[in-house]
Amino acid sequence: MGRKRHGGGRRPTRSQRRPGLTGTVRLTDAGGVVETAEGQFRLTSRGVREVMNGDTAVVSLHRGPHGERRAVIENVVERAQNALVGTYGVAGPLGVVHPLDTRIKADFFVLPRDTSAADAGVEVGDVVQARIVSHPTRYESGVVTIERRLGTSDAPDVGIRCVMARFDLEDGYPAGALEEADGLAIDIAEALRDPLRRDIRERFALTIDPVDARDFDDALSLSSEPDGGWRLGVHIADVSHYVAWGSSIDLEARRRGTSVYLADRVLPMLPERLSCDLCSLRPGEDRLAFTVDMRLDRRGCLRDYRMYPSVMRSRVRLSYDEADALIACDDGTSAPAGASPHVRAAAGEGVDLAGFLSDAYALSKLRQDVRHARGAVDFDTVEIHALLDDDGRPVELAARRRTPATGLVEEAMLLANECVADYLARDDVAAAYRVHEPPTPDHLHAAAEVLQGMGVVDRQQASAIASGDVRQIQRVLADTAGTPASEVANALLLRAMQRALYKPHNEGHYALGAQAYCHFTSPIRRYPDLVVHRVLKGVLARERLGAREAKLRAGHLVGAGRESLDAVLPQVCRSSSDRERLADAAAHASQKVKVAQYYADRIGERLAGVVSWIDQLGVFVRLDETHAEGLVHMSAVGDEWFDFDEQALALTGASTGRRIQVGDRVIVEIAGVNQVRGHLNLSIVSLPSALRHALH
Repeated sequence: MGRKRHGGGRRPTRSQRRPGLTGTVRLTDAGGVVETAEGQFRLTSRGVREVMNGDTAVVSLHRGPHGERRAVIENVVERAQNALVGTYGVAGPLGVVHPLDTRIKADFFVLPRDTSAADAGVEVGDVVQARIVSHPTRYESGVVTIERRLGTSDAPDVGIRCVMARFDLEDGYPAGALEEADGLAIDIAEALRDPLRRDIRERFALTIDPVDARDFDDALSLSSEPDGGWRLGVHIADVSHYVAWGSSIDLEARRRGTSVYLADRVLPMLPERLSCDLCSLRPGEDRLAFTVDMRLDRRGCLRDYRMYPSVMRSRVRLSYDEADALIACDDGTSAPAGASPHVRAAAGEGVDLAGFLSDAYALSKLRQDVRHARGAVDFDTVEIHALLDDDGRPVELAARRRTPATGLVEEAMLLANECVADYLARDDVAAAYRVHEPPTPDHLHAAAEVLQGMGVVDRQQASAIASGDVRQIQRVLADTAGTPASEVANALLLRAMQRALYKPHNEGHYALGAQAYCHFTSPIRRYPDLVVHRVLKGVLARERLGAREAKLRAGHLVGAGRESLDAVLPQVCRSSSDRERLADAAAHASQKVKVAQYYADRIGERLAGVVSWIDQLGVFVRLDETHAEGLVHMSAVGDEWFDFDEQALALTGASTGRRIQVGDRVIVEIAGVNQVRGHLNLSIVSLPSALRHALH
């Protein structure tokens, strides 16, 4: 049986413990770490059954067998979770809930006197949401009471509902906020009385979004300058006009922090009255916006910018696929016979839509070159998106990549965000800046070592990457583009990066190579963008209308006193960062549920893939046909013992010396799925060749 071999002939070392260190527990299926003021330390198995992800715990440190410091749970001082989702069973007189979150290592029990299971109509095997009455300790098991039955394990949406329960997400919106939203209305004439706001409805602008998008919060305009340069306009829905600081809508949006995009539904940050109506830049309708006008030279370098509230009207709404098809047209000089309504609508405005998009794409490539020259690192990531039928069952798994259409929108938004951040950071104005710190040398060294073992880089390049040489990181991504190594190289280097955070003051953005950066372009779905809009409006009012007028506007924009934005901004930034992490994890988990459902009827099929990661759990394989990822558990890797090399991300057979490492091409078999947990289990059939050999 293939598994990690323990011991290795070494005798245990004597622990040297230092108690009293407090930190936050971060668990994975394979183990966990504790994040403390002195750094991050891996947890030993002792006490892990007592903690849940996010708990604050006191730990002691001791030396492991290889000299590394490891943390031992001593006691929990603050609980992060008071609910869980699991399958219901019985154990004698007790009910038992087996957590679906595999990071939780203990079952929880329902006491005989508790009738909550019967009251909710729960039967053995049902999936339930439970409230924790008491957490497990070293001496006692955890106790729960059933809050509601989520359904049987084979219901199409039970997996998504489990994800929502696991991450404490809910459908719907509070009645007070909905009532407040229903009372809002567009008044263009009144809005134009504001001396800051400009009427730009004569300008041709369009939106480009996913085909299934319901809210359109960003629009583009573009024209050429006589000297060969460009005038680019980015127009963003003016949410701050409607949502007053401290209102019911604002407080709920602040609590949510972000919209959450699950596989089969969207949990919006704002009520639909705003996100899909008043603040949606629908074609042919007047809307309030916040505009950033940017002038660029013929090489795509920024000359200057100006920003202001506006009234605009989008003329055309395109999907990414439609925009890509128009960019690919051989003849962009006129609308062809039988052209789409979008092309005809643009032609009626005197605009060649295909030419407009081709120009925008050309400018986006210039901007990408400019960013690359200053040291930006662009990762070519692949997102798996399940296409669902009317019953919510997956019919196809689509891999989302960067295309000309997504690229032109992304570059325009990046530039607008940079301009706004630059404007605010000049005077160190407090706002919600997007900060990305450089990667740590240890993380870069680990990635470089694996890339060298794969044959992607030589020793000299690996050393340069480990030292943080941005040019070498760019080179690896460019050299592997279009090769079998591309996804692995991108994943390894992306994992080595720090996670971007929101902070009240500018500290730069490493991956973008930007001296200042913020999020400005999605106030419908991200609370930090709404914060930036409010701060920017205040600064513009002070500069252009005077301090007295700015003070009059402050109550609506940022409040006053102990509950003002200035007072709570650090907490808002921390909360927004945490909510973003949660939303990303929930979205990923929901897609995994649909991946498992997609392969549920394909047990026994054999497919080709590449080893994308290895850890204590086993071997993760990304399938060629869909880019979905599944796991070969350590116990199913092979018929011998395997030693796990954590630094090289490789397994070595104790008997044969057979080596499995990240980048190897493999043939796997679909061994099973767990549709509720979103697990795709694989078994390795053969290792026909290694990716490192395929490169040469």
